[in-house]
Order: sequence, then C-alpha cells, then structure tokens
Amino acid sequence: MHLEPHPFALMLQATEASAGGTYLVLVLAISILSLLVAVLFSRYVITQDSGTSEMQRISNAIKEGAEAFLRRQNRTIVSLAIVLALVIYAGYLLAKNDTTLAVRMTISFVLGSLCSLLAGFCGMWVSIRTNIRVASAARSSLNRALQIALRGGAVTGLSVVALSLLGVGVLFWFFGGLEDPRGVPSQIVAFGFGASFVALFAQLGGGIYTKAADVGADLVGKVEAGIPEDDPRNPAVIADLVGDNVGDCAGRGADLFESTAAENIGAMILGVSLYPVFGMLGVIFPLVARAFGLIASIAGVMVVKAREDEDPMHALNRGYYVTTVLALAGFYAAVHLLLDGNLMLFAAGVIGIVTSFLFVYITQYYTEYRYRPVKVIAESCKTGPATTIITGLSVGMECTALPVFVITAAILGSYYLGQAAGLPGVPPESAGLYGTAIATMGMLSTAAYILAMDTFGPITDNAGGIIEMSRQPDEIRERTDRLDAVGNTTKALTKGYAVGSAALAAFLLFSAYIDEVKIALGHQRGILPEEALASIPFTVDIGYVPVFTGALLGAMLVFLFSALAIRAVGKAAQTVIEEVRRQFRENKGIMAGTSDPDYGKCVDIVTKGALKAMVLPGILPVLGPVAVGVLYRNFTAANGAAAEAVSPEFVSTPVGAAAVAAFLMVATIGGILMALMMNNGGGAWDNAKKYIEAGAYGGKGSEAHKASVVGDTVGDPFKDTAGPSLHVLIKLLSTITLVAAPLFI
Repeated sequence: MHLEPHPFALMLQATEASAGGTYLVLVLAISILSLLVAVLFSRYVITQDSGTSEMQRISNAIKEGAEAFLRRQNRTIVSLAIVLALVIYAGYLLAKNDTTLAVRMTISFVLGSLCSLLAGFCGMWVSIRTNIRVASAARSSLNRALQIALRGGAVTGLSVVALSLLGVGVLFWFFGGLEDPRGVPSQIVAFGFGASFVALFAQLGGGIYTKAADVGADLVGKVEAGIPEDDPRNPAVIADLVGDNVGDCAGRGADLFESTAAENIGAMILGVSLYPVFGMLGVIFPLVARAFGLIASIAGVMVVKAREDEDPMHALNRGYYVTTVLALAGFYAAVHLLLDGNLMLFAAGVIGIVTSFLFVYITQYYTEYRYRPVKVIAESCKTGPATTIITGLSVGMECTALPVFVITAAILGSYYLGQAAGLPGVPPESAGLYGTAIATMGMLSTAAYILAMDTFGPITDNAGGIIEMSRQPDEIRERTDRLDAVGNTTKALTKGYAVGSAALAAFLLFSAYIDEVKIALGHQRGILPEEALASIPFTVDIGYVPVFTGALLGAMLVFLFSALAIRAVGKAAQTVIEEVRRQFRENKGIMAGTSDPDYGKCVDIVTKGALKAMVLPGILPVLGPVAVGVLYRNFTAANGAAAEAVSPEFVSTPVGAAAVAAFLMVATIGGILMALMMNNGGGAWDNAKKYIEAGAYGGKGSEAHKASVVGDTVGDPFKDTAGPSLHVLIKLLSTITLVAAPLFI
C-alpha cells in the first residue's frame, strides 16, 4: 500500500531546502565577488609602470614563450580530455545503463577540466605581465614592488579557489542537489577528476619545461662558461625564465585547484553519512567554510606592507597571520551556523590549521640555510659533487619523519574529535571520518593566500632576471634579490603545504571512495545511501593475494611515475646543453657581448621535449587503478569460496573494489613519502648552493660552488617536476577511483 508523505515531513524538507539554498547562494556570491577582486587586482597591476624599452623587450620574450607553450600544452591536454570524456560517458552508459548519470558524469568531468585550465591560464596571464612591473617598481621602492608582486600572485590564488567553489556549487545546484542532497555529491565526483587530470599534465609539462631549461642554463652557463645566473649571454636564460611561469604559476595553480575541488567533493560525500543529524547543511558545509576562507585571504593580501629596510618575509608573514585568524573566525561561524555550533568539530578544523603551520615551519627548517640540514649539505660541497649528492639524499630521506608524525597526529586527533562530537544515529566510524574531512578543510582554508605567496616566487624571480638582463644598477638588483630570496622561500613553503594538504585530502578521498562503493552496493540492493553507509561492511584484507598484489602495484606506480618524470627532465636538458654549447662554440660574439644568442631555439627545444615527455607519465595513473579494478573484480566470481574462507566480509566486499582500495592506500603512502623526500631534498640542495653563493666556503666560482651547482641540478627535477607532480598523482588516483568505483563491483 502506498503511503503519502506526512505534510509535516514535507514542510521540514522544504524548510531544509530553503536554508540550504540560502547558503548555496552565499557561496556562489562570495565566489563571484572573489573573482571580481581578482579582476581589480589584475587591473591594479596592469596600470603600473612597465619600465624601459630594454626591460620590455626581455619581458615580451618571456611572455611570448610562456603563452606559446601554454597554448600548445592546452591543445594536447584538451585532446586527451575529449577522449577521456567519451570513455567516461560510454563506460557509465554501458556499465550502469543510466543515460542521466552518464551525461552528468561527463558534464562534471568537462567542467572540472575547463575550470582547471582557466585557473592556470588566469594565473599565468597576470604573472607574465606582473614581472616587468615589479622590476620597474623596484627601481624606486621595495614596498611597492612587494605589493605589486603579491597582488599579481593573488589573482592566481583567488581565481583558483573561487573557480573551484563556483564549479562545484553550480553543478550541485543544477543537478538538483537542493532536492536530493544525498545522491548528487556522488554525481559530481568527475569534476574533481577533471581538475586532477588537467593538473597532472599542467604540473608535469610545466615541471619538465622549467627544470630542463634550468639545468641546461646552469650547467653550461655557471659551471662551464663561468657566467652569473640570468646573464643575457646565456642562450637558455629566456627559456629558464619562461619555465618559472609555466611550472610554478600555471602548474601549481592547477595543482591547488584540484586540491580544493577534490576535497570539497570528498567532504560532501562524507557529509551524506551525517544527514540524519545535520541534513543538507552537513553536505554543503565544506563549500561555506571554503567561501569564508576566500574573504580571509583577500583581507590578508590587502594588509601586506613593508618598510624599505624590512625583510619582505616579515610582511608576508603578517598577511598570513591575518588570513589565518580571519579564516579561523570564519570557520567557527560556519560550524555555528551549519553544524549546530559543535565545538568538537570546530576543534578538528583547528587541528587542520595548526597542521598547515607545522608543515610550513618543518619545510622552512629543512630548506633554509639558517638551519642544520642545508648547512650540512653546504659543508659537504667542499669535498666534491659525490659527497654533495650523498648528503643531500640523506637529508631528503630524513625530512620525511617529522611531517609523517604531524600527519599521523592530525588524522588521529581529528578522527577521535569527530567520534566525540556526539552525533546521534551516526556510526562512530563515519563521525570520525567527517572529523578528518573538517581538519582537511581547516588546512585548506588559507589556500588562496598560500597560492598568492607561491606565485609571488616566479614573479620576483622573473623581475630579478629582467633587471639583470637589462643591466640595471646594482642597488636595484639588490632590491630584487631580496624579493627573489623571499620568493624562493615561499615556493618551498608552498610545496610543503601542498604535500601536507595532499596527505590529508588523500585520506579524506580514500574514505569517500569506501563510502562511494557502499552507496553503489546499496543502490544494487535497493538501500538508501545512509542505510548502506551504516550497514554494509567494507574490508581491505591485505592477506588476500589479489588485494596484496593490488597494493604492490600501487607502490610500484609511484616509483615508475617518478622515474619517467625525472628521465624526461634529463633527456630534455641534454638537448638544451648541446644547443647552448653549440651556440657558444659557433658564435664567439656571444661571450664577448657583441652579438645576441638565439633564445628562441632553446625555448622551442624545451617546449617540444616537455610536451612529448608528459604524455606517458600522465596516462599511467589514469589507467593503473581502473585496470586493477576491472581485472580484479573477476576474482569475486572465480574465487568466491576462497575469499569467504579467508574473510567472510568478502561476501559483501567485491575483490575488485578491495584491490583498488589497497592500490590507492599504498600508492598514497608511498607518494607522500616520495614527494616529501624530493621536495625538501631538492630545496635543501638549492639553498646550499645559495648559501655558498652568499660567501660561504669560497663563494661563487669556488670548487665548493661548482659542486653545489651539480647538487642543485640533481635536486631540480626532484623539487620542481617529480615532487610536485606526486601531489597531483595522489589526488588523481583518489578521484579516478571515485569516478570509476561502480565499475569495480
């Protein structure tokens, strides 16, 4: 007998939809406002003085090279994305026989890809126009140069986070999230996958480009020819400056875009399990919390100001502290409004914010030359390149310990705070996992400001190069050197922040994957999502052979991916080195300063090498987990009795889904450790070289300096290609498994 819903129940549902709609409108409004602020910042930058004609000539060469590379890279990415969109549509249509779901997944993927491309383009478009204006401002004022550089970087930070929020919020609304808040989050997971897919190729392509050019310029220019960095006589110098933009601006922008997008969607999926307590508000809480973080970041950027004799890092830190305090207040307001003011859940968010601080300071300890690790590497340079590399590798391996302790404490603390939150009718495990999701939100609440500081780095690096190549007076170069030194620090700190947020987000997405499998199993059995989450067990038994081998394949993928990325840098760098040597050999006027090098030839070589080399390592993490899940799901039918003998839970846990969970779990752990080693080890080598260039152990031109340059070039593909790409790999694996989860059952 069919029973009509009770009028009171319908009224409650309507009230909940109205409240959820109000907060969703607030999120979209703040996102649009942030994009408008980004436009105002870009207009502020563009109206500044653009320097002398010689400075403009150099800046235009950088701009043309960066735009040409991005156009060619985006064409490649779009071609691959179109193929993948068709595969997603066909896969869902054939596997689920659900046209609506197939269309929504495909739309989500396409929109995520387009938003990620747009975020990277916006950031780089402004950065390659900000560099010359920072260089020009540095001729008269360090403070004005600092403010222009940070506001140029803020265009990237605000665009990335706002577009991420806007994309997820619009999809949630148009897919009927206000009417079906429990089902729609699972239908927009492909948005995160699209963002991750683009981010991986953007980071890989940009990273290969920037480090191939950097290694080629350094080894021939500094070591063989004995000319300083950014010397206009170096044929690879323009390619090196272009690389700063395509790697550190476009690449990192896409990286943090997919971090925020994937984390938002993962937290919304986990919020479904809290539906009995908070209703729709628990599902859209991540969007509201992130929106308040945007407001905090705008305020943080606006307050940055430095005295002419002050360390610019102090001014940036003040902005970060203001952003953090305001983000904390916004987080509390979001918890109060949407989560009934639950202080335990707020405390979980505080853990995330504290974790971001700790990661920043740990990274600082291992990569700044004021501290032991970098000084130890610098001392080892006295005895040659071999000991430099040995010591650098040991520092890189050592630096994994403290971050892992911090991640462990953050996950455990937030998990148990979630369980202690007193959520009636919610299984303790689901409550604990939501606590870890809130910690991840806390860590990413300052993402827009952090990304502004990151983009500040390549902008000031380019500004210094423009000043050097246009042969400006030494006092101006001294100002840009101070900004550049701060920029190197902010880039290193951002990598530490990115890997920390990747670790927390990956655990969150792993939990969301398990929930997605449970919901899919419940759908097969006609069970509502919240009932499926509470009643269907999911066991990853590492002692079962197919599951163990899935985990082994996940560990292998991290090493194979890293090898391909590093090899690509080495191969492209060899071509650049040969070209620079050829130009020096055939055109003696270059070193004499009577003729200009052919900068365009090196730019073209690196562009072609990077685009060709990024495809294979980019495709591997997409195919790997899908292949494991699709192939291993056959073990459920073939070895059902054996599975039940090993673990009775396997009757309800498909082996394909469990094998992919093991693959994802071990790849995440291995990827985090490898990324930490490469990021911090490479950064330590880089700053050991800078420590020696500042006058230690004989200074520039000494044997110790030459050894440090070799160490720095070994660390270059670690810290700027493979390491940052592993952040994206970790989250791409999580989002592809979320999208493909129904195929593993």
